Amino acid sequence: MVRALEIALRVASTDLSVLVTGESGVGKEFFPQIIHSYSSRKHGRYIAVNCGAIPEGTIDSELFGHEKGAFTGATDSRKGYFEEADGGTIFLDEVAELPLSTQVRLLRVLQSGEFIRVGSSKIQKTNVRVVAATNVDLQQAISSGRFREDLFYRLATVPIQVPPLRNRKEDIYLLFRKFATDVAVQYRMPAIVLDDQARHVLENYYWPGNIRQLKNVAEQISAIEESRNVTAEIVAKYLPVIHVGAPALFGGDTKAVGDERELLYKVLFDMRHDINELKRMMSEVMSGQRSGASGYSAAPTVEQPAEPVIGLLPGSSYPVSRKAENAVEPQYADTVTEVVADETPRQELTKEQVQRDAIVKALQRYNGRRKEAAKELFISERTLYRKIKELGINEF
Repeated sequence: MVRALEIALRVASTDLSVLVTGESGVGKEFFPQIIHSYSSRKHGRYIAVNCGAIPEGTIDSELFGHEKGAFTGATDSRKGYFEEADGGTIFLDEVAELPLSTQVRLLRVLQSGEFIRVGSSKIQKTNVRVVAATNVDLQQAISSGRFREDLFYRLATVPIQVPPLRNRKEDIYLLFRKFATDVAVQYRMPAIVLDDQARHVLENYYWPGNIRQLKNVAEQISAIEESRNVTAEIVAKYLPVIHVGAPALFGGDTKAVGDERELLYKVLFDMRHDINELKRMMSEVMSGQRSGASGYSAAPTVEQPAEPVIGLLPGSSYPVSRKAENAVEPQYADTVTEVVADETPRQELTKEQVQRDAIVKALQRYNGRRKEAAKELFISERTLYRKIKELGINEF
């Protein structure tokens, strides 16, 4: 963390572009503020833009402005963020969420400082320092065609990697004490105090949500607990259990991993239902053949009960057994194996094939209506559009 701060301070006096990377909740948004405050642009404007929160259809207008009549609802000309931040600093948070068409426009700004408003043909100039941040592995995004390689090298002139909280154990207690004190001052109550065992629990927890989660826990304990002396048992009540395989979910494109995970859960549960139905049908056929040969009536078939539920996998709304939980893990090894209860794996499918089949089935059920299909797959409509394009689904 000290190294990351040193880089931020050293690069502040230049106009080089900076790319801040790290998991969600580690505090990436503070680095552009530090860079701006210690730069020669500190008296200029500082504008922070969350690229993932702006709809794809309006993001060009938000960043670069538009002319009157450029599109429906454009009743007047409007300056974009790059024009407003002229002489200052612009922070592009979640930069990996930018559409490819917007990435081309941004590349031109970084190369020459030139941009064109939406609906205009006039080239305008801006003098802006760009600092970007993302929790996505941009190298993987480049490989999958979701991010331009030339833009990556323009943004990452100076890269800053912010470490996760679990790798900064000595910071955990200090940050917790700071958040607890803030709550006490704000609401005029005594600050909570941790005993040694409670501190040990905090420092050895995985913290998937990083500093944001730590602040949330400190605020919850301060507000809910009557006792101001907090023990390990009290702290443990506010820390979600980390499930098997959870570490694989952190670091990298967590949003994309979550979307793919939900698709795989859906496929696996549909698959198990189909297999149980097939077993029941085969049992009926075999029982009928036996009864015809011996003269005895077929014994009633009993559908095999589902495996006992033991909980939820991280980030999933599906309750699963340990076998199903283990069946999902191969998604991180590029293949998914068909799993049948009490049987050996038989056929291997690539992750892309599994996702493609799930999307095609959902679209078929709803006659190509993507909004309904996205709801069934538990992903956003925007993610469904991206997956359709990536997987080459042209039937709908």
